[in-house]
Amino acid sequence: MTDGGAPAAGTGFFSSVDDVSAKLAEAGYLASTAVATTVFLADRLGKPLLVEGPAGVGKTELAKAVAQVGGARLVRLQCYEGVDEARALYEWNHAKQLLRITAGRDETWDEARTDIFSEEFLLARPLLTAIRSDEPTVLLIDETDKADVEVEGLLLEVLSDFQVTVPELGTITAARRPFVVLTSNATRELSEALRRRCLFLHIDFPDAELEQRIVRLKVPGLDDALADSLVEVVGALRGMELRKAPSVAETIDWARTLLALGADSLDEAIVRDSLGVILKHQDDVRKAAEKLTVG
Repeated sequence: MTDGGAPAAGTGFFSSVDDVSAKLAEAGYLASTAVATTVFLADRLGKPLLVEGPAGVGKTELAKAVAQVGGARLVRLQCYEGVDEARALYEWNHAKQLLRITAGRDETWDEARTDIFSEEFLLARPLLTAIRSDEPTVLLIDETDKADVEVEGLLLEVLSDFQVTVPELGTITAARRPFVVLTSNATRELSEALRRRCLFLHIDFPDAELEQRIVRLKVPGLDDALADSLVEVVGALRGMELRKAPSVAETIDWARTLLALGADSLDEAIVRDSLGVILKHQDDVRKAAEKLTVG
């Protein structure tokens, strides 16, 4: 349970940059050369990977794809305002501890304390779960920018030495280093200390050619010409000053919508009637309806 030596660097999921591209493609994730190169380096060097970019461009899906192709367990910490050490790292099972104390009324406190602060009463949360895992593991720390600044302090020890200190039990060091992916939508600036510990990757909206390939992969029944038109319209929408530009996930949703509707072309009527699939604010829908030209 305590420190057993530093884990070996790197997880060994990939043998080369080309291997990353090929394996991720098999898992349904089309990676650019920049993405494949950074993933390979994170894997080879054993460094956490900080992936930043707009919502819906495939940051979380990248971590899921790496877990799939690596035959690894995916452990996810979903960050939000107010997430704390008990939710991220570990906590004690207080109800079970109380029952144990009640059952041992004749014991001294020293005798009870030794028992209730043991492995049996420890509730491991995502960070500790990933550190203790002896199988291939991908640790996804999702939407890191939504967590309070204090949570970054928890991450520093984990990402620096891949270890966690539980005062009652000692220091727990990873026997097998997980592949770590942190995602951020850049709603707040992450600390320099956290960034220093990571390799950095920015994923933006894909270019038209890549997005067309993604649509054809994810929605194989869609006509190629319709897929091209759809991606062209989505690109035009992203060029407008909208509250929320359409994500790649929403492009795929729209493609599936058009397929379900049996559309064979993208005319103004069908675009107007289905804008709610890709735009999530009425102001954006109104602006798109006024400015968008189809055909």
